[in-house]
Order: sequence, then C-alpha cells, then structure tokens
Amino acid sequence: MSTRKTTFFYALLISVASLAVGMVIASRLDLSPASSAQTMQVPPTNSAPLGGPIDASTFRTIASTVSPSVVNIRTESRQRSQEMTEFFGGGQGGGDLFERFFGQPQQPRQGRPQVTQSAGTGFLISTDGFILTNNHVVEGATKIEVSLYGEDPEISYLAEIVGRDPLSDSALIRLTNKPARALSAVKFGDSDQMLPGDWVMAIGNPFGLAHTVSVGVISATERPFPVADGRTQDVLQTDAAINPGNSGGPLLNVRGEVIGINTAIYTDPRQQGNIGIGFAVPINVVANLLPQLRTGKVTRGVIGVSVQNIPLDAVSDFGLTERRGALVATVTRGGPAARAGFEPGDIILEFNSKPVRNRDELVRTVVGTKPGTTVPVKVLRNKQERTLNLTVDELDLDAESTTASAAPEPQETTGVGFGITLGALSPDIARRLRIPADTAGVLVTDVEPGSPAARAPIARGDVILQVNRVPVTSPAEASRELNRVASGSTAFLLILRGGQETFVTVRKE
Repeated sequence: MSTRKTTFFYALLISVASLAVGMVIASRLDLSPASSAQTMQVPPTNSAPLGGPIDASTFRTIASTVSPSVVNIRTESRQRSQEMTEFFGGGQGGGDLFERFFGQPQQPRQGRPQVTQSAGTGFLISTDGFILTNNHVVEGATKIEVSLYGEDPEISYLAEIVGRDPLSDSALIRLTNKPARALSAVKFGDSDQMLPGDWVMAIGNPFGLAHTVSVGVISATERPFPVADGRTQDVLQTDAAINPGNSGGPLLNVRGEVIGINTAIYTDPRQQGNIGIGFAVPINVVANLLPQLRTGKVTRGVIGVSVQNIPLDAVSDFGLTERRGALVATVTRGGPAARAGFEPGDIILEFNSKPVRNRDELVRTVVGTKPGTTVPVKVLRNKQERTLNLTVDELDLDAESTTASAAPEPQETTGVGFGITLGALSPDIARRLRIPADTAGVLVTDVEPGSPAARAPIARGDVILQVNRVPVTSPAEASRELNRVASGSTAFLLILRGGQETFVTVRKE
C-alpha cells in the first residue's frame, strides 16, 4: 500500500479516535491468507423476502454448503524497506502500528526491495475460477496463491488480477491453473434487504485459522466508510466476529447467500482483533461493478469540485428553508464544473433532475454517472436558483489523491470578531506563498484558537479574495465587509490556499 494512502487513512483515524479507537483493515498482518474474487457472469441476486424459523441446523447447513466456495489467498509484493510496515500493521506483528498511530517517531529505513507476504480470504463466484475479494488484499501483489477448502493447505493454485476498484475495496481475480475437480460458487443475496437485527454469518481465515465461521447480526446499514480523500462508501456493520485474515471473505444471510464482502474492523489500541464492530461492502454495490471489473477497468464520473454539507447554522443565510443540497467549496481549474460556470459557494440542489440531499449523496450520484454524459445541475447562488449544463468527466483517483491537499492547521494567535487578524499581501509574501505576485487579496496573519475562523477552518497564510462575494484588496476593505455581518450571521469567504480557491463559511459570534 502506498505511503500516500497510508498517510491519508492514519490522519482520518486519528481524527475519529479520540476515544482511543482505531480502525483496522482486516488483513495485511502477515498472519493469515488474503482474499480475492473474479467472475465471468454476475450471479443472479435472490431478492425474495427473508423469513422462516432459525433452528439448531440453520448455521450448520450454511457453513457446510458455503465453505467449499470460500478460499484462502496468499500474496507476495515487493517494497523497499522503509515501506515495509503495512497499513495498520506489518510482518512484525503490529508494533509499528502503535508507534505510528500514537505519533511516536519512526525513522525511515533505506534498503533494497524486499518481498513481503500477506494473507486474506476470497470466494468463488463462478465455477470457472473467478473469485471476489478486497482490493486492499491484492493491491500491489506480484504473486497470488489460492488454497481451496478440503485440500492440503500446502497445495495452492496461482491466480491473476482481472480488475480492481479502490472505491468499493473490491477486486476480481481468476485462477490461472485449476484443480481437476469441479469448483463450487456462491449465490448472491440482496444487500439492500438487510436491516439491523438480521442474522448473518462470516466465513474466513482469521489469523491463519482457515475456514473459520462466526455468527452475529447486522448492527447497522449505510455506515460511511472512508475509501479515499474526501470519498466514502456506505457499508454494512456487523457484530459477527471479523479479524485480520477475514478480509475479502463473504458475509452471508440466513439462506447462505452473500450479502457483503468483509473488509474492516474497529479495534482498540490494546488489541488488533474483534471487539464486535466489523464492516462489509454491500454485495449489491460490487455486483453492479462486476461487468466493469471483468473488463479490467472501472470507470466513474467526476465533475471537478469539492463539496461539503450545508453548515447547520447557515441554512437561512444561504436562503434555504431546510438543510439540503451540497455546498461547493472548490472548483478545479479547467475541470468540467469550471467549464460549466460553477463557482465556489454554489449550492447544488439537483443533479440530472434528481434532488440532492447532502454531500455524500451527490458524490455517489456523480461517481455513478457515465463519463461523457451531459446533465442539468440546479444550483443556488446568491439565493437565486439557476441551471447549469455540465458534461461529466472520468475520475482519475490516483491523480485526484496526488493533487488533493489537506487544510493547514490553525496557528495559535489572537484576534477579535471572527478571530482573525488581517495584513496586506505584498509581492514578497505572495512569492513566499507561491502565488502570483499580482494576486489581489488580504493575508490572514493570525487565527485565534477556538474562534469561528479556526473552526471554519481558516489558517494563517490564507488569502481572502472575497467577503460575501465582494472582492477585497486591503485589510481595511476586508474589515469593512466583515463588520457589516451581524452577530450570529454567517460570512461567506472566498480564500486562496495552496493555489486553490476555496469557499468557506464563518459564523460571527
């Protein structure tokens, strides 16, 4: 796994782990087999209502029926020594994990490329050797070996990657050599049908203990799970025991049908195992992608904006009667949205004639739109609705992640009003900030900790270009416009940060 991806996930986890809770991808610990999956044709989905009694033989029957379709996966990859610590633990049992998670220094180690081994789970979805698993199980693998149920664990079959999709953490692989006997494939259930309290079973290879069965219930649905910078995937939450090595294995309903691919767990800093909070990617999501995975490439839409939810305290200030839509924070220069006339501060109310409830719904809709499609987008700007026609581009996740930059941390200074101190933007300062010398704006020289500006967040070194859509070129002009904002009301700022214009809302105290 790349350093960039590792850094992103650690940063995100630290932000949500104030109660010392860490999130652990359920593989990559060099302790158990990895998982993978590929399919020639999409297995049919059984959407019949779930029902009937649960008795002493229910789970025994599921285990005996489905286990022959579950496989162990071992992978090899080559990395330089300073990259050898895997995401959330490595071959040394996870010691580096805790050093990095709690911010203790870790010195880079230089060296020649080395081979690292990982393991997980997968399941056959066709009798001709296609297997589904997690992307994070096989990503970067130079060798994939698959062991089958009921055979000597030392007997393995080589496999190759057919297609991968980081955003759903799914991968399709195929056996390149197969046993003489017939293979058994799973059946798909309907993950949209699952509700909290429904019984489920997980089968996998936790800590190298092949074909282990655990039983629990669906704890929650539609949990947002971070998969990339600013992007999430809704997942199923379960208390069925999932541990390192379960990654890529099936989560099954009471009919023994796959309704999810086990992918991650929460854990506490004292252990790396199950504490009853596991996550699985809904199988309906992956089933819809299988035709593209089979071709080796999954294409998704992108429109060239970063968006956020409407601030709860700024609903009326935007001219909204309810909290709905997605607020455009930045518009990528030269991107589809820029060409269509979008501006930072626009609120996207409808996309392709469908209402947008929030940021996550818009992101899911956009990535699911075929690149090249032209759609109408209704936006709210200056409290007036307008419709822009936008042509969706193709998402390049690697390029997007490379160019994305996190907002700087606020500096500890003093200020009044909004909690910011302003200064003139001189050509010399512009040069040091690596922005054009002729940029017209006002420099943020200080931000008071805990202030509205700090919470926005606005940081020292930001350049304010507009206040409430009025261009400002001096501290006096910016102060004048900020003073016009009544206490308890919201100021709309357009700032320049890292060469990117960003729309920020700040509530005046």
